[in-house]
Amino acid sequence: MGIADGKRALIVGVANEKSLAWAIAQELHAQGAEIALTFQGEILEKRVRPLAQQIGAHVVGELDVSSDDQITGIFANVQQIWGGLDMLVHAVAFAEREDLRDRFLNVNRVNFARALDISAYSLVAMARAAEPLMESRGGGSIVTLSYLGAVRALPNYNVMGVAKAALEACVRYLALDLGSKNIRVNALSAAPARTLASSAIRDYHSMSREVEERSPLKRAMKPDEVGKMASVLLSDMSSGVTGQTVYVDVGYSIMG
Repeated sequence: MGIADGKRALIVGVANEKSLAWAIAQELHAQGAEIALTFQGEILEKRVRPLAQQIGAHVVGELDVSSDDQITGIFANVQQIWGGLDMLVHAVAFAEREDLRDRFLNVNRVNFARALDISAYSLVAMARAAEPLMESRGGGSIVTLSYLGAVRALPNYNVMGVAKAALEACVRYLALDLGSKNIRVNALSAAPARTLASSAIRDYHSMSREVEERSPLKRAMKPDEVGKMASVLLSDMSSGVTGQTVYVDVGYSIMG
């Protein structure tokens, strides 16, 4: 019996086998959960469907999180398949590549708004769609992925750091709104990981190397460590935890 046995989990943000969202999907599957995945675009669909087959997951459709109609459609598909939902993983973020390389001062209004829409508001929109499905199951748990740049000014993270700060604030206010429905909302702040998203960050390798050198554990974070902690936060093992940002970063965030 796993800690997610009999639970239904929708995971948004799997891009390939290196995604932290995929590490979470694998662990939830190992812990007994049924999984549903989404994709964005034809290229990612070709990557997601074979991964879904590995864990017997449903692929519930294409999802551009900036589209309210697509969000509505995805959750309608989930309801049709399962009738309800226990767990939601939000692993979606976006900033224009040039805004991760230029000075933050130079981000334009359009790019700023788009980064916050996709990286932060999308959690609000999906939580709203998930609420009735989770309420029908007696409650649920939502986890999103953040990063240290939400609370510290990190070189080359720029507008994404602002978006992650907004995301963590959304976690707290959603936790307040949804707590009476027994729906918990938390963020998981991971160390740098070699993913499709991190490839856009200039000098990513230096960031990763610094974590290995300065963290208390003196090593890189392992993706499966994110999967394990996310599974705990999503399960009843953390029934008293909501509105929190939990760090899975080999201790780097405690260092001065």
